[in-house]
Amino acid sequence: MLLIFVIYLSLYTWNWKTHFLDRLTAYTGLELTGWILAPGKWLHSRLTAFWEHYFYLVGVREENEALRKKLDRLRLLLAFSREREKEAKRLEKLLGFKPPPEWDRKGARIIGHKLGPGAVLETVLIDLGEHESVQLDWPVITPQGVVGRIFKLGLNFSSVLLITDPNSRVPVISSESRVPAIAIGQGPTKPLSIAYVPQNAPLKQGDVFVTSGLAGIFPKGLPVARVISVLRSDVSLFQVVEAEPMVQARAQEEVLLLCPRTQVQASEPVHKSNP
Repeated sequence: MLLIFVIYLSLYTWNWKTHFLDRLTAYTGLELTGWILAPGKWLHSRLTAFWEHYFYLVGVREENEALRKKLDRLRLLLAFSREREKEAKRLEKLLGFKPPPEWDRKGARIIGHKLGPGAVLETVLIDLGEHESVQLDWPVITPQGVVGRIFKLGLNFSSVLLITDPNSRVPVISSESRVPAIAIGQGPTKPLSIAYVPQNAPLKQGDVFVTSGLAGIFPKGLPVARVISVLRSDVSLFQVVEAEPMVQARAQEEVLLLCPRTQVQASEPVHKSNP
């Protein structure tokens, strides 16, 4: 015990003079504390950064999703706007068409194609019928030319027989040489047959046939078809002429109905005035 006391007293005296043990204890304690606290601090900073980054990514993802949905809505709205613009241009052309004298016009939309038993007839369905005073055989046209005529009537809808149907016959005349003929349909993928053109008629490729006004269905002067081939036969009295329609009915969305003013006035109800 005496030896331990002597050693302790000597160390205490030596430390009091040199402060070595105090410095050693301070250094050791600081280093030990630093080495213990530093990893914890580093881990805390990493966890904090990861958590903040996670929430940032979540927020960015939600913001991106919202922006994507907004972009989809804007794209859809842009598509609708472009369709409306195209429709407005088509309707402007229709409204700008001036009907022949003594004829009026009615606008209609095409809502169906290829109707009839077995869909054998070349027809389209429009959204006007007897409620709008539509009558059989009214011409159906666009500003580019003839589409067909009213074939069947319903209360609110009507069937239009296209000039490409084999049952269609349209009296026509050449706009250049004034040669009369009949435009006969041959089906949807085939040109029109221009029948009864005499062998000596001066007809050539590119000539346009218009309605002649005969038969009392179509007014005179409406474009019908453009000649694509002319063949002269040695055994027939007539040329073999084929022409493409001026209007591709399958590509149309709106059409015009031409109605004689006498028929329109006759179909209007008479209102008697009270005495």
